[in-house]
Amino acid sequence: MQTQVRGKVGCLKIALMSAMLVGGAMTAQAHVGSHLQGGKASIVTIKLKDYNLGLRQLISEGFDIAGVDVTNGTVDVVVGQAVVGELSALQLGKITQTKDVNPEVAPDPGYKTYAELTTILEEYRNRFPGILSVESIGKSHEGRDIWAVKISDNVEAEENEPVVFFNAMHHAREVMTTEIAIDIIDQLTGTYSSNSRTQSWVNDNVIWIVPMVNPDGNNKVWTANNMWRKNTREGYGVDINRNYPFAWGTCNGSSGSTYSDTYRGPGAGSEPETQAMMGLVNRIKPVLSISYHSYSELVIYPYGCDGEHTPDRDVVESLGRQLAGRLPKDGSSGTYDPGTSWELLYAVDGGDIDWYYNEHQVLPYVIEVSSSAQGFQPPFSWRQRTVEKNRAGWGFMIDRLAQSGIRASVFVDNQMAVDGTVTLTPMNQSAVSAESGRVYKVKSDGTFHIVAEPGMYKLTVTSGDKTEAREIMVAGQREDMVFKL
Repeated sequence: MQTQVRGKVGCLKIALMSAMLVGGAMTAQAHVGSHLQGGKASIVTIKLKDYNLGLRQLISEGFDIAGVDVTNGTVDVVVGQAVVGELSALQLGKITQTKDVNPEVAPDPGYKTYAELTTILEEYRNRFPGILSVESIGKSHEGRDIWAVKISDNVEAEENEPVVFFNAMHHAREVMTTEIAIDIIDQLTGTYSSNSRTQSWVNDNVIWIVPMVNPDGNNKVWTANNMWRKNTREGYGVDINRNYPFAWGTCNGSSGSTYSDTYRGPGAGSEPETQAMMGLVNRIKPVLSISYHSYSELVIYPYGCDGEHTPDRDVVESLGRQLAGRLPKDGSSGTYDPGTSWELLYAVDGGDIDWYYNEHQVLPYVIEVSSSAQGFQPPFSWRQRTVEKNRAGWGFMIDRLAQSGIRASVFVDNQMAVDGTVTLTPMNQSAVSAESGRVYKVKSDGTFHIVAEPGMYKLTVTSGDKTEAREIMVAGQREDMVFKL
C-alpha cells in the first residue's frame, strides 16, 4: 500500500517518546521518533468517525497506514505495542481490532524469495525460449539484478507492436504482488499453445513484467523484518514509490526524514531501482500499465497530489472504473474502489504512475490487492484465490490494446519519424467529455497509440514543418493507420 509512516517501522528498537497530551490528543511532533520494540508490534483497526478527516489526521501525526477499507470507513495502523494507547487519545473513532504481529517471523515459505524468483524465471526462459526472454534492467543497492520478463511471439525482435507493462513489489512487505506477476507469466506461457485468446495477446502485443522491483527490501523481509517497506540504502532505506522525478517532494505526499517509511530519498530518481524502472519504460514506452501493491482493494489512477486530475479524465478515469469493476472484493461484496490516491487515501508525490503518465503518456494504474482480513502476508493458501481473481484485471488491460483507439506509423519523406506530436480533438462533445484537444508524442520508433472512447475526432499529426489532419471515427475496435508527411 502507498502509505505514510509512523516512525521507522522495521527498526527493532524503540526510542521512548517525549509525548505531550494536549486536550486528549497528541501533537504531530510527539510522534516523531517512535519505533517498534524488540519485534513487538500491532496492527490496529479503527472505525473512523469521519473517514477522510480521520485518515488525514493520522497521516499528519506520522502514523504508518497499512491499509484501508473504503466501504466500511476503517483504517489499519501499524504501531509498537507500547504505544497503542496513543491512537485512543486521538479520539478519531472506535478501535475494532488489535492484531499482534512479530516482525522477526519470516513470511509463509510459499512466498518467493529473490533467489527462488531468479530460479523460476530461468526455468520459464528454458521452457519457452520462443516467446519469453529475461533480462536484468539494472542492479539494486546491494548488487542484485532487477529482472524483467518480455513475452511476445517474436521475442528476440524489436517489433512495432502495442506494449503493456506490469510490475510488482515496489514495497518489500507486499509479498502477494510478486505472486500475481508470476501468475501472469505462467498463464501467458502455459496456455499459449492451447488458448486462442492467449495466442492473440502474445502474437499481437509485447508484454513486459517486472516481478520484484525491490529485491533488497525483499531480502530484508525474509531475513530481518517482515514489515520492511523500503529499499535498503545505507540501512534506513528509501521508498522507491516516492522517488520518481515527477512532482517529487512537492505536495506533502512523502517524507524528507530517513526515519519515515515514505522517505523520498536524497534526490529525485536517486535510487538504482527507480532508475532501472525509468530506463525500461523510456525504452519500451507502454500504452498501459499496472503496478501491483497491497492491500486495500483499490484501483488508483493519476494524479497523486490533492485536487489534481489528468487532462484526459474521460479516458483515464473511465478505464480505471472499468478495471475496478472487474475485480471482486474479498473483504465485502462488490468490486474494487477506483479513484486517485488523494480521493481514496491521501496525497502521494514521486509515485511511479504519475511519472509514467506525465513523461510517456502511459495510462497507468495501481491495484491494491487483498483486503484488511488478508493484510500484507496472508497464509500462502490465499495465493491461488488472489491470483485467479486478478486475472480478469490484467486480461482486460491486454484486451484494451485492441479496442477503441488509434494506432499509427508516421513517415516523413519515406523515413520513420523520430519525433513529432499528435493532437486528438473531439468533434462530438456528446460522445466524449474532453473540452479541448489532447496532445501526444510520436515515439522514437515512429509510432503512436492513443486509447480513446468511441466518437468522432480530428487527428492532427505534426513532425518538423509537416502536418496532416484527418477526421477519424473511433468505434469499438482500434483503428490502425499510416501517415506519410
